[in-house]
Amino acid sequence: MDTTQDAPRQDFDVLVVGGGTAGCIVAARLSQDPQLSVGLLEWGPSDIDEPRALQIARWPELLESEYDLDYRSVPQERGNSSIHQTRMKLLGGCSSVNTMISWKPLASDLREWVGLGAQGWDAETILPYWSRVQAPITPVAEQDRNPVVELSLQAAVAALGVPRRQTWNDLPAGEDLTAGAGFFEIGYDPTTGIRSSASVAYLHPVLQRSNLHVILGRRATRLQVQGRRVSAVETVREDGVQERFHGTREVVLSSGAIDTPRLLLLSGIGPKDVLAEAGLDVVVDLPGVGENLQDHAEGITIFEVDLDIPDVRATDWDAGVLTTVDEGAERPDVLMHLPVTTVGDHVEAQGVQLPTRNVSMASNVAKPRSRGRVWIDSADPGAPPKIDYRYFTDPDGHDERMLVAGVRLARRIAAAQPLAGHVVREVFPGEDAHTDEEISRRERAVHQTVFHVCGTCRMGAAENPASVVDPSLRLIGLDNLSIVDASVFPTVTAVNPVGTVMVLAERAADLLRQRI
Repeated sequence: MDTTQDAPRQDFDVLVVGGGTAGCIVAARLSQDPQLSVGLLEWGPSDIDEPRALQIARWPELLESEYDLDYRSVPQERGNSSIHQTRMKLLGGCSSVNTMISWKPLASDLREWVGLGAQGWDAETILPYWSRVQAPITPVAEQDRNPVVELSLQAAVAALGVPRRQTWNDLPAGEDLTAGAGFFEIGYDPTTGIRSSASVAYLHPVLQRSNLHVILGRRATRLQVQGRRVSAVETVREDGVQERFHGTREVVLSSGAIDTPRLLLLSGIGPKDVLAEAGLDVVVDLPGVGENLQDHAEGITIFEVDLDIPDVRATDWDAGVLTTVDEGAERPDVLMHLPVTTVGDHVEAQGVQLPTRNVSMASNVAKPRSRGRVWIDSADPGAPPKIDYRYFTDPDGHDERMLVAGVRLARRIAAAQPLAGHVVREVFPGEDAHTDEEISRRERAVHQTVFHVCGTCRMGAAENPASVVDPSLRLIGLDNLSIVDASVFPTVTAVNPVGTVMVLAERAADLLRQRI
């Protein structure tokens, strides 16, 4: 594998920019053809010798670490302005730091995508790709199942009437997953604790391929465009040395929902008003770049309990509850995670003292309707991106209503046996928060991200001015540039998206093979 100190090859048939979840898969799959040279550019180092990335239980140690870009947002009108958005400069990307809660794409999400112009992304076409996913995914092992979390799951079944799920990804074809409670299916090896990141599962076994070149320590700063083609990708090393790399047949951007649109904008590709304000010439006027930002906002309900909570876990976020709130919903309205350890830093910042023995229920808005954006205000690649989630700004108040519903669902669970007998009191939002307005105000001040940002280079019909890529994932207006990462999602998935990102990348590899 090339390193920062090497003088690597610079010309490839296909150049993949970004060694995250999708980029690792695309590079591995395309390099199965020995006649095709594939280069993979990664901003950070390898994960091979980084135990914090390999051992899934150690993922919290990577947050705000030397690999974390730790992006911040502009002040939020109606949400938490103090969120740390983790993005990794490390091989494997988010799949090297997340909890690898892995869901087969929901048919209901795919129907929504097709309805928004993503023709060819219907369930019949896409779901078979789930069987191709090379990352081992398994239910949380018995030895990793926390007994206090189990009490919460039993109470959820009793209180909400949702089915107990032993598995989540084996529903009959065509059946929509809308409700359930259970330990999740995650990407890891229960015997070793090694995570099934895209890097571990796809790249590590094939690094010896002579036609695959993984080039580390290069940050892409600009795409050079000549006519309708990307002619070069400009990069910079940490020591300041600049280099250019070329994908003679195709360039694939897989830098994530923040850095993919950021790189396009730095290259003069995006809304002309944004480019003008940043002092950049317009190369391709593409209004949708950076728009349509979506994320799962996650509220929290905390209870003091009379139980000692044992240190038993796979990732700490091993179980949860899916449920609907609105009658007739075809997809989950609320996805509740049941962590072993309460993440209460935002709550404590509000002056709330957390008892030593507590359980929390973190409910996220599964299908948010609020839309934010990512943009730049400088032509300097070193300037941080501007991010505005615009949490809880949807006109009909759906997201706020689901945030409040999550708290009320958590209260119902805490009042049901076998958990109820161990609950001492509600710590947050507090037993004195009765009205929807009171609950909303407290929750919106402390809500967290689930790190599921997506949608900023949305896929859709080429004639739609909001689309950035067409359904073949090719950027509209250029002939040899594709995007393969969560930025192309028309809407955020109702569940954790890493499984859908892996399927997206598998599908993208097929689409790319057809045209290169």
